[in-house]
Amino acid sequence: MAEGSGNQPGKPGMTYRDAGVDIDAQDRALAMIKGHLAATRTPGVLSDLGSFGGLFRVPADVPDPVLVASTDGVGTKLMVAWKAGRHDTVGEDLVNHCVNDILVMGARPLFFLDYLATGRLEPAVAERLVAGVARGCRANGCALIGGETAEMPEMYGDGEYDLAGTIVGIVARGAILDGAAVRAGDLAYGLPSTGLHTNGYSLARRIVFGTLGLGPDDEIPGTGTGAADALLAVHKSYLPALDGALATGLVRALAHITGGGLTDNVPRVLPEGTALEVELGSWPVPPLFTALHRAGNVPDDDMLRTFNMGVGMVALVAPGDAKAFETELAGRGETAWPIGRVVPGDRRVVYRGTLR
Repeated sequence: MAEGSGNQPGKPGMTYRDAGVDIDAQDRALAMIKGHLAATRTPGVLSDLGSFGGLFRVPADVPDPVLVASTDGVGTKLMVAWKAGRHDTVGEDLVNHCVNDILVMGARPLFFLDYLATGRLEPAVAERLVAGVARGCRANGCALIGGETAEMPEMYGDGEYDLAGTIVGIVARGAILDGAAVRAGDLAYGLPSTGLHTNGYSLARRIVFGTLGLGPDDEIPGTGTGAADALLAVHKSYLPALDGALATGLVRALAHITGGGLTDNVPRVLPEGTALEVELGSWPVPPLFTALHRAGNVPDDDMLRTFNMGVGMVALVAPGDAKAFETELAGRGETAWPIGRVVPGDRRVVYRGTLR
């Protein structure tokens, strides 16, 4: 017996696995996800999987480069994934959400780091989650250069996990969008969402699985779509839609419509002395939101502050650039609805009309 080993004759030994942490499972999971990480590699990546940190070379073709970073999670949308046993899309949600958060500042993504925490690591589930992250990274031209997988028994119940990530992007200093260029008279365009994206799920789950008593495969009334399909629809990345408009200076400001809806997110890019007047009814509200509105008897104000209501991104555009903006997006097969106008005011959203 090695001196100081702690083993006592007649007493069973206790291992890390006995405490709930299986290092071998972590090794198996790592082996399964290596290929996904490799598939996202871009010319800027300088490190390999297994390093203590990720190395990335800053591109030399961006004048006066500024790095932009953001961290986020998927929220209680994960609970829908647990309930449905579908783990292959929430990683993509995570990446696209983060891409949109730096896009509103004019930045393009460079690399991504993910964080997966669970009570008991299931390598097959971890592989599905990271596959989704990698798919999102590839679609956005972003390298997945590392991350962390933490097995923490007693912190999470069986089958539960949390997923978060950090993105780093780049923008030329002169191309930063911060809302300073916005003026009264500018037009607001709404770009369609693909569903709830990653916000409002605490209320949506309560209505769908509680008030309506639906299971994951049951159709949400009035939508023609099963609960899991509707609630797990992937959060859209707006980089492909807006890349050209940003490159040609057609956008004065962008607002990613996340938690807080139009009500709280658009004011974040409005300068002092301005407000946004939004015409309710100027875009088609998807049936999922109408179903939640009715089934939950949710007040209009709460709907507009909880959900995106079918608008996942708002672009503020000078009137003289409106036609070019519409043409640019149409050329990419994208839709942009004129939903309002910037007016003099106190940095808030003013709604005209009613929800339909």
